[in-house]
Amino acid sequence: MSARSVAYVTAGGAGMFCGSCMRDNTLAAALLRLGTQITLVPTFTPIRTDEVDVSLDRVFLGGINVYLEGKWPALRRLPAALRRMLDHPRLLRSLSTLTLQQRSADDGALAVSLLRGGPQHRSEMDDLAKFVGTTLKPDMVNLTNLLIAGFVPALKERYDLPVVVTLQGDDIFLDSLEGGDREAVLVEMRRLARLIDGFIVFNRYYRDAMADLLDVPRDRFHVVPLGIADPEAFGAVPRHSDPAAPTVGYLARICPEKGFHRLVEAFLQLRTLPGTEAARLRVAGWLGASDREFFEQQCRRLEQSGAGNAFERIELPDRPSKVDFLSQIDLLSVPTVYREPKGIYVLEALAARVPVVLPSQGAFPEMLKDLGGGCLVPPNDPTALAQELRRLLLDVARRGRLGAEGCRRVREAHRDEDMARGTHDAWERILMQRGGPTIESSDP
Repeated sequence: MSARSVAYVTAGGAGMFCGSCMRDNTLAAALLRLGTQITLVPTFTPIRTDEVDVSLDRVFLGGINVYLEGKWPALRRLPAALRRMLDHPRLLRSLSTLTLQQRSADDGALAVSLLRGGPQHRSEMDDLAKFVGTTLKPDMVNLTNLLIAGFVPALKERYDLPVVVTLQGDDIFLDSLEGGDREAVLVEMRRLARLIDGFIVFNRYYRDAMADLLDVPRDRFHVVPLGIADPEAFGAVPRHSDPAAPTVGYLARICPEKGFHRLVEAFLQLRTLPGTEAARLRVAGWLGASDREFFEQQCRRLEQSGAGNAFERIELPDRPSKVDFLSQIDLLSVPTVYREPKGIYVLEALAARVPVVLPSQGAFPEMLKDLGGGCLVPPNDPTALAQELRRLLLDVARRGRLGAEGCRRVREAHRDEDMARGTHDAWERILMQRGGPTIESSDP
């Protein structure tokens, strides 16, 4: 596979392990191996990944500049050299954990300004558009979400480049805003969506949801299922869970949106049911400063219920740690409150032959229909979740069948190379719809 040139603009997660930027890095690395000329361009902050980072060692729309200029517009007159210093990846990495992860009442106003390419952010927008248009000179630009698309009008006007957006959670940010802010951001997202040549999503559920939200025809959406790198590595570590203490695992950002508190409630009920009184809960995932009090509340709840010794939180600084974590759990459950558009952790668990129990909403029903490997329960129902967890924990043979089936299907059709080829094909279809030259393709 080959492509003349693609600029892939991603958004860093402010120092956290962010599923979206990790997925973007996995995709870019696979495309590079297959011969595509792709440059992964970080915005806001550097990305953080548990694989080899293939992104550019430079950050555009740096989070410090964007935040400060949003607060004090006069700072846009700072000399260019000083603004570049504030965008240095090392500085952004060191400060992101202190400030940039914090949620703010100003998030809506800042998002509107960025989407409009407002005067306080025009210098950063111009820098990004100029770098993409004159330094990279790509045949196509792919953004990681629509919320960073404020520079697209300038990109289109000056360089007439085709632009694709991969949607993977824009609605989640939108729904976190208050009513007035949400409507203002949505208006700007819909305006920019009309300039986009095509959209990539990971499943039909999200295609339909975002087509309705953005008021965009469905034929401009292209479904490319998720993939993960080296799925065999997840099954290479021998399993060493304890049959006497069956273990439920959670692998996602620790926050209310991911339903961590729902799992805690289900786990406490699980330990009151016959046969699972000795069940354990192992948790891994990013814990940001804004969610620490929430996490501590759940820890106190576990302690007060007498289950503190059955709970453990694991740090996962790298891929081997994640593989080891999955080898020590019997089931994985991430009972998201919102409608999950991705679910990379589902592929990772199944690659390790760990069955999943998930809410019947968002991407999950479609994923399990495709992959097998797990069960669905009603959303936001800890009692139903506890009962399903118990059924699977007590049925070792069924767990084995589900894990093996999910593992087989991930290895067959959900590798990073499958995702890369699917993305390349989507780009080609988008260029054909646009009426421009297609990306050359020649499979080795």
